[in-house]
Amino acid sequence: MRLRYLSRTLPTSESNSFLHHSLFSTILPQSTHWSTNPQHGIYTQLLRLCLRQCRKVKTHYTFDEMSQTREQALKTGKIIHAQGLELGFWSKGLLGNAILDLYAKCGDVDSVEKAFHDLEKRDVLAWNSVLSMYSKQGLVEEVVISFGSLLNSGILPNEFTFAVLLSACTRLKDVEFGRLVHCFIVKMGLEASSFCEGALIDMYSKCNYVTDARRMFDGSMDLDIVSWTSMIAGYIQVGLLEEALKVFENMQKVGCVPDQVAFVTIITAFVGLGKLDDACALFSQMPNPNVVAWNVMISGHAKRGYEAEAIEYFQNMRASGVKSTRSTLGSVLSAIASLTALDFGLLVHAEAVKQGLNCNVYVGSSLISMYAKCEKIDAAKKVFDAVDEKNVVLWNAMLGGYAQNGHAGEVIELFSQMKGSGFHPDEFTYTSILSACACLECLETGRQFHAFIIKKKFASNLFVTNALVDMYAKSGALKEARHQFEIIKNRDNVSWNAIIVGYVQEENVLEAFNMFRRMILYGFVPDEVSLASIFSACANVQSLEQGKQVHSLAVKSGLEKSLYAGSALVDMYAKCGAIEDACKVLRGMPQRNVVSINAMIAGYGPKDIDEAISLFREMQVDGLKPSEVTFASILDACHERHKLNVGRQIHCLILKRGLLYDEEFLGVSLLRMYMNSLRDTDARILFAEFQNRKSAVLWTALISGHTQNNCNEEALHFFQEMHSYNVLPDQATFVSVLRACAVLSSLQEGRQIHTLIYHTGYDLDELTTSALIDMYAKCGEVKCSAQVFEEMNSKNDIFCWNSMMVGFAKNGYAEDALRIFLEMKQTRVMPDDVTFLGVLTACSHAGKVTEGRQIFDMMINYGIQPRVDHCACIVDLLGRWGFLKEAEDFIDSLKFEPDAMIWAALLGASRIHGDEIRGRRAAEKLIELEPQNSSPYVLLSNIYAASGNWDEVNALRRAMREKRVQKFPGCSWIVVGQKTNLFIAGDKSHPKVDEIEEILKDLVVLMREDGYAPEVDSLLHEEE
Repeated sequence: MRLRYLSRTLPTSESNSFLHHSLFSTILPQSTHWSTNPQHGIYTQLLRLCLRQCRKVKTHYTFDEMSQTREQALKTGKIIHAQGLELGFWSKGLLGNAILDLYAKCGDVDSVEKAFHDLEKRDVLAWNSVLSMYSKQGLVEEVVISFGSLLNSGILPNEFTFAVLLSACTRLKDVEFGRLVHCFIVKMGLEASSFCEGALIDMYSKCNYVTDARRMFDGSMDLDIVSWTSMIAGYIQVGLLEEALKVFENMQKVGCVPDQVAFVTIITAFVGLGKLDDACALFSQMPNPNVVAWNVMISGHAKRGYEAEAIEYFQNMRASGVKSTRSTLGSVLSAIASLTALDFGLLVHAEAVKQGLNCNVYVGSSLISMYAKCEKIDAAKKVFDAVDEKNVVLWNAMLGGYAQNGHAGEVIELFSQMKGSGFHPDEFTYTSILSACACLECLETGRQFHAFIIKKKFASNLFVTNALVDMYAKSGALKEARHQFEIIKNRDNVSWNAIIVGYVQEENVLEAFNMFRRMILYGFVPDEVSLASIFSACANVQSLEQGKQVHSLAVKSGLEKSLYAGSALVDMYAKCGAIEDACKVLRGMPQRNVVSINAMIAGYGPKDIDEAISLFREMQVDGLKPSEVTFASILDACHERHKLNVGRQIHCLILKRGLLYDEEFLGVSLLRMYMNSLRDTDARILFAEFQNRKSAVLWTALISGHTQNNCNEEALHFFQEMHSYNVLPDQATFVSVLRACAVLSSLQEGRQIHTLIYHTGYDLDELTTSALIDMYAKCGEVKCSAQVFEEMNSKNDIFCWNSMMVGFAKNGYAEDALRIFLEMKQTRVMPDDVTFLGVLTACSHAGKVTEGRQIFDMMINYGIQPRVDHCACIVDLLGRWGFLKEAEDFIDSLKFEPDAMIWAALLGASRIHGDEIRGRRAAEKLIELEPQNSSPYVLLSNIYAASGNWDEVNALRRAMREKRVQKFPGCSWIVVGQKTNLFIAGDKSHPKVDEIEEILKDLVVLMREDGYAPEVDSLLHEEE
């Protein structure tokens, strides 16, 4: 038996005795009449006082009130005990049992064991106090051992002894020992005792022996509320809810009024099964629900996703005058966090402060989580700092809050503080830490923590292994993520979700689909996260058919209308162009949020701005607050000039709502809207209003906008201005400005940018080096272009191969272009449509007609649908090298209507070979498609002039005049020093025009002396 004797030296001096009398006099009621035996009177007073304290502790209080009551009662008990010791009679008779019982009710194990040891006579009441105390403290094995000691001491147990013992059997799930106790009860004739009956029914029920429990229940002559409640709870535990309800109805029929425990038992069952309507109906029948019943309703609704209803129950509880407990506040704060209802959270925080619960660890951690979900991380930190006695749960709440809000650095720092404070991290601590590493993409730090996790033997914990998979996946280390996933023995949905999400984020869609199929084959039912991830994967590759299959699976799972999966489904259909299907899904969702409507607005935007605006108004009517994504989606839809007014209105609305439009997200959308509408000046005015001049993203948006609008000189100007602000360009900046250099043939600026690329380390970036290759090639520096290509460390991206191939082809190095194509095939880089365009161009320039035909067929075999420019290239290849009939037949065989580019290729070839018939046909088609384009008139006129058909030449010239078709003069430019000199045919506005003309005259004389004779067969100049 776990009984220890703690010897203490008791004070005996008069001063100490006086002190005890003084302390006691403040507690004991003053009596004006004493018994003839003073010690007998004091004994009686001490006994009464001790029994009064026992009754106080026995009274039902809330958790926090109980804590204070026990503390006060224990203090009083120690004073009574000390007084009894001093007078020498504490261990005799009823007083000894009363002191022992008070210690037991206060849960002071050491004091109970010492007092029990010192008792003169240990009767069954004393034993029961000890047994009861062990039971309440969870020391159930000590209950069984102590019962054996009781029997060995010759004391006969009573009905209360058996009740405590059966409770211990219940918690130990030792039904066999419970049956022995049952036999003992029958032998002693106590089977009819309500204490024993209730305890037996409770034991059999909780050990899942419902048949035995029902036999006891049906055999009872006088069932009390405890027996009824135990039977109900037993049926609920084994899932026989209907039977539990029948017992509950019978209890009411026989006139047994359910107490709070019975009501709470049934309500808890309903809540656990998700039958909240039944729980609400039963709750409404309770005459005066206690705080436990209210807590069950609040937490049940919060956990089931009915946060608003949980908050409403909390408000009703407060209105009914029931005082909140820490459990109440924790549950309602959880609901508030889910709704991010900060205003209500502040009110609950104020109530916690008023009740003195704000420093409670449980309430404190709930407050931290609430503030973190509401993105008020500073407020969460204040709550954390205010709690003096922290535990691991509180540290984890703060770590989780930092991780959720992307404050990964603070997570690492707080973890160090936690360890320094002597706390040992648990699985939830490591989950937060690994989440922070994932956010920061700190792969090496994550690996270090992984080693620490293995050392601390948490590597087999499911929470931790899932977090490891997530960390490696989000850090881009998919091989390590997959390895961690494969070694998890007891995978759950979170494990599968982590690896699937990782593959989707890294755009490895094929592997994401494979893992999703494997998940289903292993018997796991996809949840919202896995479905949303796969919908996202389908959207990324615009795989509508697979998306529809997953949609069917979502319908079977009953998740197609859920908020998270439903929003992803809307996004998938919208991105795949199935706008009607997206709209159907959105309209069918019982609850919509900003995310789902944003997806629909983004889907409508490019095609139907009016519907997007209508949906935007509708979401505001529904009380949903538009986010930055909402505004950005509408702005991105205003990409044409006639939609500019809508874009301007959205701009005004952003200003009105006080959104920080100079932040990168909205700033880029606004700049793009103005640039797409060709409002370059408005874009520059907007940019001038931005306070954040250190944002590379905003500078890049401005530069790329000017580049796409062919304002390349302005693009270079803004790049230089960006450099003056010491803003470091990124990949997108370099690609945009190099494109500007390529268009302007600004080799000098291109070289300077190349130097900056080298110093910033972007020479290792494939996209940037591809732009460099393209720039040098378009500036005619093919050798430099080839050198950049050869010096590349990796060529895994198709862009660099295409740039080099097209660069060679456009500059007449056809053989080199074909060589690059063969090299690319050997490295197993998959060619795309641009690749084949470059190779066909090379074949056209080199006259490799046979190879060109083969490459065109190869492109089709690769599953690439020929575009108009591919077809134009084939026409040019065949026509340029004399296969005009084949070129014409190719055009006639096309399944689509040939456009101007294709007819222009045939017209150019007809002009080269003087084919007047085909030239006329091509020119007529071109004039029909582009009536104001002078090129077909010029080329056809040259064909007529070459054959001496002057009447047709004159007719064409008349037609041009009548239709007011103007031939735009040719132009050229050359950079001398820092100045670009532009020359236009017929223009004499250049400041040095006289000097230039003198030099030209000299050059003409030299040309004639060398025997050059100008062609006069073309009366109209060709337009290249």
